[in-house]
Amino acid sequence: MIDVVVTGAAGRMGSQIIRAVRASEGLRLTGATEQPGFAPGADAGVVAGIGPIGVALQSELTPALSPSADVVIDFTVASAAVCHTELCAERGVAIVLGATGIPEETKEQIRRLSAKIPVVLSPNYAVGVNVMFGLVRQAAALLGDAFDAEVLEMHHKLKKDSPSGTAEGLAEVLVEALGRKRSDLCYARHGIIGERPPKQIGVQALRGGDVVGDHTVFFAGEGERLEITHRATSRAQFANGAVRAAQWIVGKKPGMYDMQDVLGLRR
Repeated sequence: MIDVVVTGAAGRMGSQIIRAVRASEGLRLTGATEQPGFAPGADAGVVAGIGPIGVALQSELTPALSPSADVVIDFTVASAAVCHTELCAERGVAIVLGATGIPEETKEQIRRLSAKIPVVLSPNYAVGVNVMFGLVRQAAALLGDAFDAEVLEMHHKLKKDSPSGTAEGLAEVLVEALGRKRSDLCYARHGIIGERPPKQIGVQALRGGDVVGDHTVFFAGEGERLEITHRATSRAQFANGAVRAAQWIVGKKPGMYDMQDVLGLRR
């Protein structure tokens, strides 16, 4: 039995993850956290909408790790990622990180900590999105410079980071597959900007309503256009992917992994 701790238990993703853990064979929720002041001691199952399960919310991660946590699933915020990873490294507990908008310097800190514990850090935990990464890589390699590549994403109006981590991940795939540089990425266009540079990759964001997450990569050529799109209609697939990652990571060697590794899609 794998003992799981979920952070941000009262959030949209935290509640989904708790439900997914409880529905999965071989997993047991043994700890849950929420911000200080949020109903301390409340039952995590009640907060997640599934009724009492005998797991009290903690305001700090350390007590939630006792006595026998195997893995933490953390979909809170980028600013908490390093702190939570440090605590897990001290206890030898694996961690699955799902916060978006994590800066490069923070990722580097997490990478150093992964020398002690296995860490899954992925821009998106949906299985379909990770298949999309592979399709985009293959299309870019085949189409090359003959097609202009653009990334467009749309999310709900409450999302705080832009562009999404998934859009950034797709842009990174394009940069690698097309042999471009990060300086070729263009995040805004306005006014008289002249012709589109031939190696430019546009990354644009839309916000509105309750859109869970839409991502499209356009390959625009002369006389034809290829579009690869993923649309998320529920957060359940993110939670299910995170749980799948938690099941996979326990017992792995220390190091940095992502969903491509979890799903066996890494080339």
